[in-house]
Formats: sequence, C-alpha cells, structure tokens
Amino acid sequence: MRAGVFDSGVGGLSVVKSLLAHHLFDEIIYYGDTARVPYGVKDQNTIIRYSLEALEFFKNFEIDVLICACNSVSAYAIPELRQKAPFPVFGVIEPGAIAVKNKIADKKAPILILGTKATIASQKYQTLLKNFGYENLSALAPTLFVPIVEEGLLDGPVLEQTMKHYFDPVDIDPKGIILGCTHFPLIQKPIQNYFPKATLIHSGEAIVEHLQASLQMPKTKTNTSLKLFSSENPENLKRIANQWLGLKP
Repeated sequence: MRAGVFDSGVGGLSVVKSLLAHHLFDEIIYYGDTARVPYGVKDQNTIIRYSLEALEFFKNFEIDVLICACNSVSAYAIPELRQKAPFPVFGVIEPGAIAVKNKIADKKAPILILGTKATIASQKYQTLLKNFGYENLSALAPTLFVPIVEEGLLDGPVLEQTMKHYFDPVDIDPKGIILGCTHFPLIQKPIQNYFPKATLIHSGEAIVEHLQASLQMPKTKTNTSLKLFSSENPENLKRIANQWLGLKP
C-alpha cells in the first residue's frame, strides 16, 4: 500500500517516523506546505482551503490512504477532504484522544493538551476527552514551538527558554500530556524532562494504532520507501528528515 502524509511543515515527520518503524506501507509520499507554515494561527476557512489544495497534489500519486498529520487540519478540514478525496482520509485528533483513554485510566487525572491556537480553539480534543469522562483538562498553545522546530532547534538554550516561558506558569502536575501538534514530538525529550512524571501521547503512535485497527493492516515485509516534497525550501525538509529519521539528505 502507498500512503500520503500531509502536514503544514516538517512536523509531520514525527508521524512518518512511527509509520516507518511499524512498516505499515510499501511507500510514503510526504508533502509539507512549508511555504505557508504554520496553519495553527490561521482561520478555519484558510485551513480548509490550503488542505484542499494539498489534496490536489496527492491526486498526482496513486495513494491508497491520506493521513493528515497536522492537528489544525484534523480539527477543521477532515469532512471537506473526505468529501473530495477518492481515497480514505484519516486525521490525528480522534486517535490521540483514544490513546489517552487507553493509557490513562484515572478520569480525574490532570491532562494537559498542547496544540496550536487553532487546534486548542476548535475544542476537538477537549470535547472528545470530556465524552470519555475526563474531568481535569487544561489546554495551552505554545505557538513559538512550531517555528523553533522548523528551524531545526530541537534542543539548546532557545528551546529551553521558550519552554520556561510557556511551562513555568502551568499550575498543574499533569498525569498525561497530549502533544497535539506534529511539531511537538520532535522536541518530546525536552518536554518529558520538564514534566518527568507525565505520560506523553503523540500523533505518530496514536495514528499507527488507529490505522491498524481501522484498516486491519499487517506489517509489510520490505522497508518502506519515502519520497519528500514541500511547497518551499525542500532542502530544509531533507535536513530535518536526516536529523529526525536518520535519512541522507
């Protein structure tokens, strides 16, 4: 099978990493709309329009499934994409919420949702988790994490100071943290160091479990091939892929 993975920038490589590790597909076509990243500060109509334009890109390939790694796209554009696409379309928000249910049994445990402004404002995670019975939910939009990851600053003083800026005011000791933006798993280790007692849940592992359950997919017997495309600065995408996935640029 051949999968398309769509993200607003390089962050969707965190989903690709999980897909590669589980050998679900023979080939992955990755497209990052790096010319217009981040989506998370844009309005709903713009996010939908950009997503439908990305769908046209994937129609150039014979893919069997499209995975929208971007949480902002998953929050706003999935119905329109499913209406227009000739293949199944999956988002990452529902799998992420299900992963919380599977990993954190205590419904009163403090859960911290990290995401873009658009994802947090959509209330999609909050609604799903409330429907699952979780009572103690907090949400935070650390917007600067996205450009920091796009620059490849996955550790060091810039990231440390930015984390301090966002996380010092947090007045809960979270039991679980949803990394509700595909850029955030790229800095998972520093976030885990900041909240050492928390269970971190990210889109990559959640979508793998969801795909396996929904499509009843066996592992492939061969290594998955990966093709990388971006709307701007493809060399930066390749550089991040090399850094995160161990690929040669």
